[in-house]
Amino acid sequence: MQQALLPLPKAQTFVSDDPLLLEEGSVLPQVTISYTTQGSLNGDQSNVVWVFHALTGNADPTEWWPGLFGTHAVIDLERDFVICANVLGSCYGSTGPKDFNFPLITIRDIVSGHQLLRKKLGIERINLGIGGSLGGQQLLEWAVQEPNLFENINLIATNAVHSPWGIAFNEAQRMALDNIDSAKGLAAARAIALLSYRHYNTFEAKQKDEDGRWDDFSASSYQRYQGSKLQKRFTSESYYCLSKAMDSHNIGRHDVSVKDALKRIKSKTMVVGIDTDVLFPVEEQKFLSEHIPNAQLAIIKSNYGHDGFLVETKQLNRFFKTYFFDKE
Repeated sequence: MQQALLPLPKAQTFVSDDPLLLEEGSVLPQVTISYTTQGSLNGDQSNVVWVFHALTGNADPTEWWPGLFGTHAVIDLERDFVICANVLGSCYGSTGPKDFNFPLITIRDIVSGHQLLRKKLGIERINLGIGGSLGGQQLLEWAVQEPNLFENINLIATNAVHSPWGIAFNEAQRMALDNIDSAKGLAAARAIALLSYRHYNTFEAKQKDEDGRWDDFSASSYQRYQGSKLQKRFTSESYYCLSKAMDSHNIGRHDVSVKDALKRIKSKTMVVGIDTDVLFPVEEQKFLSEHIPNAQLAIIKSNYGHDGFLVETKQLNRFFKTYFFDKE
């Protein structure tokens, strides 16, 4: 009932006619950014919350992160002005690929798109930036580039440099896209990805068969179902493009080192890891918290692995309220 009373997201589109030079040297002659806003911007811009979505997300965070929005949630739409932009390379309205010949998009390029939108909206300060996984990579890159922009940042299940382990998972998915026809390839890629998003305990609790069957296992049908589900709402071209963008993530690429880049961040920072995350293991969040000044580490306990950042919103709300708002 409460969710029905929340302000509806205002879906909007921004078109920049200025060419965007990409990090690897190609040029996008025109850039379209699809985005939503919710709530009302106050006079001093002290209530801006910028939400960053993950790989297959869209510009409406109340759709895929509903537990963080509400009167009693960390993001209060009666108080906050929420912005969420669909990333470059996606298939949900922003400039993205129509085939596999699209230029390489990096996390830095995605942030360049956000920066264009920020300037268009006239936003000079952001009270809170929040993102998980690829969303956290974007937020981290932006906080390094513009250290005075964000008052607070929340980095969830993310890293400073994408790991060989994560790149290997993404490459396996792209191999499925390369070697199977487009629709089936996307389903197969999603099934591979799900093994990195979840945990042994997730499948043990939800997909274990107790009837002694010899075929048609629940875990098998679940993988097929999840692959088919993504196939209906996403494109192979964007999946390929954005998995490459994730692989490109390295906040030290244009600095002396990764540690030096992290030292540039001035925001009050909470880093959140998930104890069962095999894709972005807790060691990566510990590294962030140890090298970002004024950072605190919190660990989510979950059986959902990496996907815990979308599922365990009660724990996230508790962490955020305690650290950012000094409330229990």
